[in-house]
Amino acid sequence: MRSKFAVISDIHGNRWALEAVLKDIRQRNIDGVVNLGDSLYGPLDPGGTARILIELKIKSVLGNQDRIILENSTESERSLTLRYVQENLSSDHLHWLKSLKSTMIFKDEFFLCHGTPFKDDEYLLESVSIHGVTLKKTSELVSLIPSVKQRVILCGHSHVFRSVYLADNRLIINAGSVGLPAYCDEQPYPHKMESGSPHAKYCIVSRDDSAYSVEFIEVPYNWSKAAEIASVNNREDWAQWLRTGRAE
Repeated sequence: MRSKFAVISDIHGNRWALEAVLKDIRQRNIDGVVNLGDSLYGPLDPGGTARILIELKIKSVLGNQDRIILENSTESERSLTLRYVQENLSSDHLHWLKSLKSTMIFKDEFFLCHGTPFKDDEYLLESVSIHGVTLKKTSELVSLIPSVKQRVILCGHSHVFRSVYLADNRLIINAGSVGLPAYCDEQPYPHKMESGSPHAKYCIVSRDDSAYSVEFIEVPYNWSKAAEIASVNNREDWAQWLRTGRAE
């Protein structure tokens, strides 16, 4: 039996990228869509993004920056972007966000999470050190997913799409980022993640009997408009990331 579905992640309030990806998905023979979180945080259009996800009833998990939106802390006083997001979300949007879980099992055979199965703000596939970002060793990956019984694990958070095959026949897939192709972070060490292009990214996972395959898709959209909105909202760093896919 053959089936296939689309995996989206890390939209970060980029409604224009999301609309382009969903249009591309509609042109393919796809059974459904799942979303791996960090859907709304960003200096773009969080409310418009929430509206689309809610109207289409897209199955979603909660990302670390989704969680930050919901936490009542002094962070909003320090972050203009967080305040902007919170002010642009309605009570219905926040209710939807609060309803999301940090993990999900889809079709019995796919495990969905944002970061790792146990931490939404940790990369599953990548290690960060003072020397930079590297792919984790197989033994380390296996140690992070001991209780996951599903054959395929879907994750996001790093914004870099890739798949890793494990010796026990499991497959880990990072869906990349729909709405933010690059960024810089200070934790746990200063580092940058970059895809190298401004395209909106997602993947398609297919199952044919017991075999799985993954196709990574890059979709053009009006990233100049998204970058312009970021600039208006005082995030020139986001504008650069959106225009280039580089974190320079």
